Amino acid sequence: MLNNREAGGAELDAIFQALADPTRRAILIRLCEGPASVSELAKPFAMSLPAIVQHLQVLEHSGMVRTEKIGRVRSCSIEPAAVRLAEDWLGRRRTGLERRLDRLEAFLKKP
Repeated sequence: MLNNREAGGAELDAIFQALADPTRRAILIRLCEGPASVSELAKPFAMSLPAIVQHLQVLEHSGMVRTEKIGRVRSCSIEPAAVRLAEDWLGRRRTGLERRLDRLEAFLKKP
């Protein structure tokens, strides 16, 4: 049985839940270009503004997006630390897997 006691477990759960949706991934890709208002983020999608806001709330809960209200406009930006957390977690898994594959390759090359 796997456990979730690893450092950042709950944060990683929220991040990967947020990344599971293609709309949220598209929003993150857009925010990698720079901050944007909620209405700017909503433009390319065929969904209501409240639906976009719900996606943004999931991204905010995950820590990947930060929003702030400036006057009447809610501006969104990416939060690099949360993105780095997921990237580091994936990197640690990749490194271990690569080592095992290297050992398998060396074993298979033995006469």
